[in-house]
Amino acid sequence: MYKDLICGLTPLVCHAGSCLRGYFYGLQEQTVPAISQVVEQVIRIGAIYILASFFIPKGLEYACSLAVIGISVGEIIAFFYVLYSYGGFKKKNAFNKLPSLKPYAAYGVIFAMAIPLTANRVTGSFLGTVENILIPQKLQAFGLSPSEAMAAFGRLTGMVMPLLMFPSSLLIAIATALVPAVSEAKAIKNEARIKYTVSKSMLFTSIIGIGASALFVTFAHEFGVVVYNQVDIGGTLFLMGFVCPFLYYQVTLSGVLNGLGEQMFIFRNSLLSSVICIVFIYFLIPVYGLNGFIAGWLVSLVVVSFLDIERVIRRTHIKINFNRWIFKPVLSAIACSLVMKLVAKKFIYAFFGDAWGLAVAASLLTVLYSFFILAMGVVSFKDIRAVFGSVFSKKG
Repeated sequence: MYKDLICGLTPLVCHAGSCLRGYFYGLQEQTVPAISQVVEQVIRIGAIYILASFFIPKGLEYACSLAVIGISVGEIIAFFYVLYSYGGFKKKNAFNKLPSLKPYAAYGVIFAMAIPLTANRVTGSFLGTVENILIPQKLQAFGLSPSEAMAAFGRLTGMVMPLLMFPSSLLIAIATALVPAVSEAKAIKNEARIKYTVSKSMLFTSIIGIGASALFVTFAHEFGVVVYNQVDIGGTLFLMGFVCPFLYYQVTLSGVLNGLGEQMFIFRNSLLSSVICIVFIYFLIPVYGLNGFIAGWLVSLVVVSFLDIERVIRRTHIKINFNRWIFKPVLSAIACSLVMKLVAKKFIYAFFGDAWGLAVAASLLTVLYSFFILAMGVVSFKDIRAVFGSVFSKKG
């Protein structure tokens, strides 16, 4: 009974909590949403840890129930924290200015954004389901057994993808903060601020994306063995590593385009990306196996990234500095990759072993890459302060 009550409340508090967090994001106040998400994760893990000894011995059904209860309790407590913060924030920050839009006009603006976003989410879920159904089927057409096809698909989605997305955590935070920052600058017609914020964000996206690509390409086999104890992961991770720059561009560009009010454009590009992937899945996986999907995913990301960049350039009039954004980071990444591959193989693994050796080698590659980036003038400490000041600060 209590389990059903808690789980039944979860969708309500989840949506309400998202709305309240959106309120703080819109005001460029990042602290409350960040704390609420940390609270949610801590409560979720704590609840599962405390209740595990009671639920898990009773069987799989109870273990699954434990996971659901942990998620639900975390969501509910995080919601009450955000609700409490919302009340205190409104009392502390009284907004004396009257709204610039009448209610019906405001509703029109909201629905103009909400409808394409909702359509994008619904069609994205549908087409994603189509992809998830087709991939194992076409892998069987390639010659794999049903169990081998599901295992290959599981390695891709459950092992490789989380590794690829982990370095993008900072970019996801930037993209979230970019939406209100760009929207505010657009509303007050501050074109200079838009250009500056977008340019610096794109610069850092290039640096992080190319650096992550170097990391995964250089240590693809080691990540597969150390993290998952799976030798087969290395080859897939190596190929997917080249996707990182375009994958990360999509994170930042989505924030910029949403801030510019380009929700319908994002929707069309999302459809195009899914169609490209499905075509490659249907025709190439039976011939080339999982590499056919990787090729299709790369093509879709490249096409959509160029379309997004072209629209951002047209709307913001930014200028792409190929030397700083692409050439120098790629040169730095190649140099670091070659050096660390040799050093790790000759010295680091022999001294530290596989697990600690990978941690040390990856850390040294990151430090060396950062040094090259600073030494070659790709980015300065002033640029770092500018990004964190303009994107994460309310004042900008």
